[in-house]
Amino acid sequence: MQLTIPTLLTLLRIVLIPVLVIVFYLPTDWANVVALAIFIVAGITDWLDGWIARRYGMTSAFGAFLDPVADKLMVAIALILIVQRNPDVWLAVSSAVIIGREITVSALREWMAELGEGARVRVAWTGKIKTILQMVAIGFLLYREPLLGLPVLTIGIVLLVAAAVLTIVSMISYLRAAWPAVQRQG
Repeated sequence: MQLTIPTLLTLLRIVLIPVLVIVFYLPTDWANVVALAIFIVAGITDWLDGWIARRYGMTSAFGAFLDPVADKLMVAIALILIVQRNPDVWLAVSSAVIIGREITVSALREWMAELGEGARVRVAWTGKIKTILQMVAIGFLLYREPLLGLPVLTIGIVLLVAAAVLTIVSMISYLRAAWPAVQRQG
């Protein structure tokens, strides 16, 4: 197997996960800024690897498998770190909903693909909006300090709760799309 530039960028995202964890726990005033920067770099590489793969025809089955895994790992680890530092019920419930949905939808997609019905569980617009809200919320929550008079932590919590609500909505749409195949198997 030849590693393409998009796959290398995806692997970089996975390598950045332990770096994020280490930086997050550094006892310095700037750890939150660097943790945010790492999360932003991961987001940029996510966009960039997809763009390069499509633009230059560098898609691969391994890359298609690894890309969402890297994304879900980064998000799950970031949410766990955030909840550990801020044991707020809204953060904990929202994070549990988001991580639970990712596991459920990933399993559903895999199962549907095995049934030859993977096209039924394509990404919906609610999932895309959820992802945007979730990423912005995580960025705010990693930074967490007030900025220009804005309560960054509070804004991050509100955005994460909104992302969790959209997470439930998008999961329902996935389950609804898959339901006919589920009934046929049952």
